[in-house]
Amino acid sequence: MLKVLAACGNGMGSSLIIKMKIEKVLKEMGYDCEVHHASVGQAKSDARNFDLVLVSQVFVKEFSNAGNAKVVGLVNLLSEQEIKEKVESALS
Repeated sequence: MLKVLAACGNGMGSSLIIKMKIEKVLKEMGYDCEVHHASVGQAKSDARNFDLVLVSQVFVKEFSNAGNAKVVGLVNLLSEQEIKEKVESALS
C-alpha cells in the first residue's frame, strides 16, 4: 500500500481538499493507497513515514530531511492533471 501525505502551508483546510483530489487521482490510476493530510510544519517531521509527499512547489526545499519519501512539488495544488503527471513521474 502506498502511503501518501498531502501538505499545505496555511493549515488543515486546504490540505484536506488536496487530500481528496489526490485520493481521486490515485484511485483512477489504480493505486492502493492511504492518504493523510497535514500542515507543512507537521508534514516536515512526519514525511519520512510516507512513500510520497505532495506539497506546493515553494515548500519542496523544506523537505530535505524526508528520508526515502519522494517529495512532489505542485504549482497548482488542485490540478488533477498535474497531480497525475507528477505522481507518475515520481513513481516511475
